[in-house]
Amino acid sequence: MMADERIDTRLLDELTEQSQDLNSDAMRITRGALSGFAEAAGPSRPWWRGGALAALVGGAGLLGTARAAADSPSPSASPSPSGSASGAVTADDIRALQTAAALENLAVSVYQTAAGLPFIKDGNKTVAAFIAKTTEQHQAHAQAFNAAATAGGGKAQTGPDPKYKAVVDQTLPTIKTPADVVKLAITLEDVAAQTYTKNVGQVSSADLRKLFASVAPVEAQHRAVLLAVQALLAGNAADLITIPVDPAKLPAAAGSVGFPDAFYKTDNASPITEGAVQ
Repeated sequence: MMADERIDTRLLDELTEQSQDLNSDAMRITRGALSGFAEAAGPSRPWWRGGALAALVGGAGLLGTARAAADSPSPSASPSPSGSASGAVTADDIRALQTAAALENLAVSVYQTAAGLPFIKDGNKTVAAFIAKTTEQHQAHAQAFNAAATAGGGKAQTGPDPKYKAVVDQTLPTIKTPADVVKLAITLEDVAAQTYTKNVGQVSSADLRKLFASVAPVEAQHRAVLLAVQALLAGNAADLITIPVDPAKLPAAAGSVGFPDAFYKTDNASPITEGAVQ
């Protein structure tokens, strides 16, 4: 069980606020990238006339409450197999966006499941709030990736990533403690950050590169926060988290545990076809 006295919620409150600030900054970049990509793809698409992207990128829905959603494209819409000329969208672009949406969909599902677990739901309120806010951010990311996929003439991906869904299905029955939740969440946040970082060099347009580059650091920050929480839970050292902090009392690894790599690796990035709509 996670007792309230085991976690100094002041730091977690601050980390949650910082996470939302980073996500808001990232989503402002995302809105610009989506608008530019939609304009390049052409305004004649049925989804564009319906105003779906305008609803998604135009206001607070994407930034905080994640209420807006993109319309589905017509069944006949399909990505262009051509190269990266102005307005052209490659099949790999669409697959990359769909795979990203699939990873986000799975993350949303896992966080929502975690929020319903007794030791989360009835435990520390700040931890529950952190999970709720992170869920909203993943919902917004999924909507952004699907908006771009439909803008390019592809289909929205509403299902989870199949590879990591299998991991989740195997892991969920074994979850007994908050540390178990944190471990699973770290896996999902890491693969998302690695995938989007790699996607920056795989997609065909500057707007799509900007889209992936704007979301990747948010997932990397989620992972960094979770790594710090994991280390504190494992070391029974949550009492050392104070504001202001006394550096002399912290373990030597305190400054680096959340950032184990100088450059974000992409060895475990999901291939662009992994979560594509079949």
